Amino acid sequence: MSLDPARGYDLIGDVHGCAHTLERLLDRLGYRKQGDVWRHPQRMALFLGDIIDRGPRIREALHMVHAMVEAGQALCIMGNHEYNALAWSTPAPPGSGRHFVREHTPRHTRLIKETLEQFEGHPADWRDFLGWFYELPLFLDGGRFRMVHACWDSAMIAALRDMHPDGRINEAFVKAATDSSSFAGRVFDRLLRGTDLPLPGGMTLTGSDGFTRSVFRTKFWAEDPQTYGDVVFQPDALPDQVASQPLSKAHKSRLLSYGPQEPMLFVGHYWRRGRPAPIRGNLACLDYSAVMYGKLVAYRLDQESRLDPDKFVWVEVERPEVPQ
Repeated sequence: MSLDPARGYDLIGDVHGCAHTLERLLDRLGYRKQGDVWRHPQRMALFLGDIIDRGPRIREALHMVHAMVEAGQALCIMGNHEYNALAWSTPAPPGSGRHFVREHTPRHTRLIKETLEQFEGHPADWRDFLGWFYELPLFLDGGRFRMVHACWDSAMIAALRDMHPDGRINEAFVKAATDSSSFAGRVFDRLLRGTDLPLPGGMTLTGSDGFTRSVFRTKFWAEDPQTYGDVVFQPDALPDQVASQPLSKAHKSRLLSYGPQEPMLFVGHYWRRGRPAPIRGNLACLDYSAVMYGKLVAYRLDQESRLDPDKFVWVEVERPEVPQ
């Protein structure tokens, strides 16, 4: 995937089927709809994945982003929800003990439910989009900036590049991920879901999204963290008695570090809240919970090599009007 250094870029966080909100954001950024394609004379949109699932207009959002990509007005990388859709739809290898790479459990069904329902009358359209998901790379390296849906792991990306130089994977790679401990399984988990640690003492927590988890998402850029609270990175805080516990040596050794001198990195995935801002000078998360009536956020990237807090642009997601 080649990037034109003369162009400005608008990096856009997780859309999750909020097509009308995406139109409002593109309009605010100066894009105009010509035919089926939103265009900008000097700039290009870069989507961080998770176009599908959860929202009210998933099919519409996919058509918008796909049309922009096909017309050279955008690039899009894969999010964990696009990967989930591929894994849901891909038969597992014989002898694996599964029917599909991603089993059709109640939890997995709940996550993809809106997408499947909205494509119910359009099976050929859905097949086409599943094919297109294979064209979405797992990362994008623009030299002075990088994009990945959840976590940049340099060693893993280097190994992936040896097999798939452009970051685009194939059905064999998805099938290999049936075994979560395989290289393919670890790639999807790390790049598209991020780093996590088990909660100490085998405890579980139920988050604001209703899912009960035994692990929590961690910061992959924390420098010399001492406690579990120093590395937690998710919408729900850890209970105080857990947050204040010292990190075990084993858990500390599992943490990644994306250093402050690395190129600027843009991620989605993490359901942030509040006013969009850099996490630090070379790291921004652009997922501000649009589908939960948060914000759909973009960062306007020009020639800077460090993030500028004034270049975040967003629209608030409006609640549907109450029926009369």
